[in-house]
Amino acid sequence: MPANYDAATASGIPQIKILVAGGFGVGKTTYVGTVSEIRPLRTEERLTAAGVGVDDLHGVENKTATTVAMDFGRITLPDATVYLFGTPGQDRFWFMWDDLLRGAYGAIVLVDTRRLDRSFAAVDFFEKRGTPFVIGANCFDGKQAYTPDAIRDALDLVDPTTPVLMLDARQRASARDVMLALMDRVIARAESAARV
Repeated sequence: MPANYDAATASGIPQIKILVAGGFGVGKTTYVGTVSEIRPLRTEERLTAAGVGVDDLHGVENKTATTVAMDFGRITLPDATVYLFGTPGQDRFWFMWDDLLRGAYGAIVLVDTRRLDRSFAAVDFFEKRGTPFVIGANCFDGKQAYTPDAIRDALDLVDPTTPVLMLDARQRASARDVMLALMDRVIARAESAARV
């Protein structure tokens, strides 16, 4: 459990913080908006000519805005409240990730297999910190050319049991299933630690 567990449960209802992370343009803002029960807080700004040479738009040429701080959403469950924090994906905003991670139970790392190299840094970030995470391979065109095992191998995950799930970040049920897979992983890790 995170160090702030007692403070988080002071209201009597557990509050669970989850990060939604990944590279630039993988669907983090869409994901948070899809699963959130409230209108999500978004800190998006328009992409302008000032970003030419700084922002790599390869593969996302039609993107017109980017998250500059975070996205925020909420899901109320019968036994807990889940808070979703979407991280900014551009390299120049990654200094915020450590702050956003503070108190989080785990993370969903979204990947785009058309630009898988953009995912390595996010995977490394959570692996180095020992944060439980799952991989969500966003299927932008409704289909995916790669299997979960092929994606796992390409990402060279340290833990070969890290779940890799296919999803469409625009579909609530698909996005929810990835979040539930993360919660299963967090619970399994907590139960394993309790047995030691």
